[in-house]
Amino acid sequence: MAEPPPLWGAMRGSDRPGLGAPDSPFNRPCPALSSFYPISKAARFLANMSAQNSAGIQTLLDAEREAQKIVQKAREYRTQRIRDAKSEAQKEIEEYKNQKEEEYKKFEGEHSSGYKVAEEEADKEAQVKLQEIKDAGKNQGEKVVADLIRVTTDVKPEASEKIKA
Repeated sequence: MAEPPPLWGAMRGSDRPGLGAPDSPFNRPCPALSSFYPISKAARFLANMSAQNSAGIQTLLDAEREAQKIVQKAREYRTQRIRDAKSEAQKEIEEYKNQKEEEYKKFEGEHSSGYKVAEEEADKEAQVKLQEIKDAGKNQGEKVVADLIRVTTDVKPEASEKIKA
């Protein structure tokens, strides 16, 4: 009967087909592990690579989380700057509006004073003319009333020119 093959950890590379040269580090047996873990060196290598890949993936995930935090902070900062810019613009608009209102009031005060003087002169002239009319009414009022009564009571009927023709 044939002897069973030795444990994989105890095998040497030269005992396994397809592995490298006899002096390769893969050809040395690992006596400490061979008795506890009967797995090949290739399996150990893959397990080690898997652990390294897992650590690399974890590092990438951590970096991605950090990048997301940075992007979130940038968005918040941008939003805050937009709010600040809007409030600053509103303040500038209010200041500009107040400035223009003051300029308008000043302009109106300077130019409307001429209107006030002209208005006062026109009122004085109107009062003088009104007084002249009242005086004329007092002086000639009886004559005007008499003329109105005479014209309305003394009717002289005449045919119009169209009817005469």
